[in-house]
Amino acid sequence: MGNQLAQELADNDMGISLDNALAIHLQSNHYPPVPLSMVPVCIQAIDSYNENFSGDELIELPEGVSWKGKTSAPAWAIIESHHLGAWCDDIEDYDLRYEE
Repeated sequence: MGNQLAQELADNDMGISLDNALAIHLQSNHYPPVPLSMVPVCIQAIDSYNENFSGDELIELPEGVSWKGKTSAPAWAIIESHHLGAWCDDIEDYDLRYEE
């Protein structure tokens, strides 16, 4: 159900904003729910990927959130760990990395 809901939200079938769609996704499709402070970070990761298809841009994380002990994370790591592929253009052509 999570992937289907994410795709429906990404397709904007429900007619809601990107902010609200990601908030629903992060709160409903993850356990424990991802803090809403990650919504702007997820948008930045999606935009970064869709603009350059590399996902290598480092994105600053909100206070209290870290990635491998760091205060920033590459866009690909945010996309991968928050299951944001539905919002990414041609994501199936991109080999998401599993290492730093």
